[in-house]
Amino acid sequence: MSPDFNRLSPPINANSFQFRIFSILRSIKTDCLAIDFLNVSFGALSAKTSSVRNVPPNLIPVRGLMGCCHLLYDGDNTVLLDTGLAGEHWRVRWLFRKLRLSPQSLKAIVLTHGHLDHAGNLARLKQWSGATIYAHPAEQAHINGTYPYQGTSRWCGRLEAFGRAALHYRPAEIDEYLSDGQQLPFWGGLQVLHLPGHTAGHCGFYSAKYNLLFSGDMLASYCFNVHKPWPIFNSVPELLPASAEKIRSLRPRWILPFHFDVLDGDLHRRRFAKLYGFQDW
Repeated sequence: MSPDFNRLSPPINANSFQFRIFSILRSIKTDCLAIDFLNVSFGALSAKTSSVRNVPPNLIPVRGLMGCCHLLYDGDNTVLLDTGLAGEHWRVRWLFRKLRLSPQSLKAIVLTHGHLDHAGNLARLKQWSGATIYAHPAEQAHINGTYPYQGTSRWCGRLEAFGRAALHYRPAEIDEYLSDGQQLPFWGGLQVLHLPGHTAGHCGFYSAKYNLLFSGDMLASYCFNVHKPWPIFNSVPELLPASAEKIRSLRPRWILPFHFDVLDGDLHRRRFAKLYGFQDW
């Protein structure tokens, strides 16, 4: 019997803890992060009253402090795309109990890139499940906290250093390196799309079975604030246009980013096309 995925969202509230996080972000002059944090809080609340549509039935969002990971349910071959910043590992464990899965049912953790809000729970989930970690080799330095940020993106390095200390972050080693065009044997098949710009090893993952692209941080998609990744977080921004064109050429029916409000692949595709100046397809 298939699980009822509509009932698999642990409660999220815009409580005092969230607003304390918002206050900390504002106090260290990171308005862009504070805005995104409120976007996520708003999105989590609005998603409770919005219908989920234009996504496969076996996709489960795992919403956290700064974004939303994607659990690709496939019984004992379940996969997690990204791990979030802080707390998502408890949500994943909660979901596995509800789905009556063992930790070993998490076969792979696949990273779009190694920024802290995507790899923050990597070591914890690896230790809990023993899952194989897949990522582009250029992302190991980000995971380790040793990437040599330059120019404006030095702010990203400073913020991540603060976050690693505050969250008692532990790095983990990539087990399997990803490359452009590689086919992963999960969820009916996932094709690796190397989409550099946000980071040098940033990747998206395309499901031909569902004609769906997981676009990582190519955009943040909220009803009142659709934007490209903030400049301070982009390591090689000159490569972003070519990566956007690569997505346009693929023409996926659905697009799902990491930072979003409601779960609607058609909506996020339209927002992506408008953001990058493309005609929708």
